[in-house]
Amino acid sequence: MSTATGPAAGLPVRMPRPRQPGRHRRPEPLAAPEGAPVLVLAVPGTPTPAVRSLAEEVLSIARSELSGLDPRIGYLEGDDAEFPTLQTVLTQAAADRADESTAAVVVPLLAGPDTAVVRRIRQAVTDSRCGTEVTDVLGPHPLLAEALHVRLSEAGLARADRARLFTVATAADGIILATVGGEEAVQAAGVTGLLLAARLAVPVLAAALDVDGSIARAAEQLRSSGSTNLALAPCLIGPEVAAPLLQSAAEEAGCSGADALGPYPAVGKLVVAKYTTALGIAPQGAPTH
Repeated sequence: MSTATGPAAGLPVRMPRPRQPGRHRRPEPLAAPEGAPVLVLAVPGTPTPAVRSLAEEVLSIARSELSGLDPRIGYLEGDDAEFPTLQTVLTQAAADRADESTAAVVVPLLAGPDTAVVRRIRQAVTDSRCGTEVTDVLGPHPLLAEALHVRLSEAGLARADRARLFTVATAADGIILATVGGEEAVQAAGVTGLLLAARLAVPVLAAALDVDGSIARAAEQLRSSGSTNLALAPCLIGPEVAAPLLQSAAEEAGCSGADALGPYPAVGKLVVAKYTTALGIAPQGAPTH
């Protein structure tokens, strides 16, 4: 028999910890309100099992950040069988949330603006004829700069922690930040690039994979300013471009390259931040623009 302060006998029972007072108290876990819209992750590019695995891992991170979340995946190049199209997923969301004015919130799985892709997402929303809100893309954002730093360090192209003075013989002294989406995407990536440059204390230039000569010009500009060991850092989640394009871009620049961001935890956190901001439930300190 238990008392108010714990069990009188038997196995020990985990008692709730007292809430820590003051400003250092841990924040209450965030939960989606009852009947909240479906979170639909809009995935660009050619769908493959690897792309699906990446998207599912991003949503797994999102669930851990926001309990009660109903996340789904819609593919811009889907086939409605193995890879359901964005329009199909939105239509199903509308059926599941028939009593709600907003059935779904669509978050583009894009690190930066790609006008052509965003236009297709909005067209799919229009064609679905259901209450849907489309958020901004994930970047630019300091969390993406953090993720880029980690990917570069994993490839041996940057020190993992400048404060600890770790040395890497192959560390780059100039970074080409590769993106897609033309000049608008380059400008947005440039903001993240400034944050990355501050972390690494090396120059960073953004360039577009889909603009002829952009990568080569960035490499030439970095070398003319004194950089001798360059690295290519994709400011991309992954599905936006085929892997061979990144490899050929690194060869064009004459340098090594890091992996795309992939399902880095910051990506999942930014997806949740976009969703909660759309609903007006973003907690204090959430990662927003």
